[in-house]
Amino acid sequence: MTRALIFPGQGSQAVGMGRELAEVFASAREVFDEVNDALGQKLSKLMWEGPQEDLTLTENAQPAIMAVSLAVIRTLEREGGFRLADKAAFVAGHSLGEYSALAATGALSISDTARLLKRRGQAMQRAVPVGEGAMAALLGLDFEQAAEVAAEAAQGEVCTAANDNGGGQVVVSGAKAAVERAIEIAKTKGAKRSMLLPVSAPFHCPLMQPAADEMAEALAEVELKAPSVPLVANVTASRVADPATIRDLLVRQVTGMVRWRESVLYMEGEGVSAFVEVGAGKALSGMVKRIAKEPELLAVGTPADVETFLKTV
Repeated sequence: MTRALIFPGQGSQAVGMGRELAEVFASAREVFDEVNDALGQKLSKLMWEGPQEDLTLTENAQPAIMAVSLAVIRTLEREGGFRLADKAAFVAGHSLGEYSALAATGALSISDTARLLKRRGQAMQRAVPVGEGAMAALLGLDFEQAAEVAAEAAQGEVCTAANDNGGGQVVVSGAKAAVERAIEIAKTKGAKRSMLLPVSAPFHCPLMQPAADEMAEALAEVELKAPSVPLVANVTASRVADPATIRDLLVRQVTGMVRWRESVLYMEGEGVSAFVEVGAGKALSGMVKRIAKEPELLAVGTPADVETFLKTV
């Protein structure tokens, strides 16, 4: 069995995330303490006690989701002798999950990853004033149809495909008026459903260029090593292991589309039959199920999940 570890993105956050892991495993508590110290913030308190609206803020949600994923990885390593390089052919992450994947492979330190994601969240929020941008999910259209809808809706403004999540789910992003036009146009093209997403900024579109510039500066300041397992990058939907290339792709990812459907198909084409979602929620498992042919799926986010997974490796 060839395995890939996949790491969730924004939207997977929920009050209480990671708390049970921290209560059961000292290794998980150490990760949460490390993230708290790196940020100079009691992020774990916010994760476990809320309020949800503060946890959902991009600058908090991004490092919080990473922290749970890395708490799982550290626990698997400490409790079960798990070695990522021996047990997985690839890692991949959805948007911010790409940073979690890189930290899991040792390419980035957990502290640096936490600080990078905090800054990434702040930079994305600053890039476009609240209320001027939007994102919408178009359901029931394939990627080509959704891309045509976005192009027709733009009318001189920015409106592009931001996430190709597979299974007839494409997210468009851009200027609010253009995204609202896309929702209406999608209805006429046969979309089953289209809806604005509850996000505070239009991620993964050209409006994020100021954030990309800021992340180029931030990434230049940290040590980035070759990952122990190849990363399947969002921007290219193919493997990468060279640190300089990874750095460039992380910058491009801010404005570029998350090519998740193609990434899953690439891994499947390389022989991957089992996908393990590491961290909070099961959103990626649902996406993979709609993309790959009869994949073996496992989500690992609780102590019980950890025990189950360690029996399979």
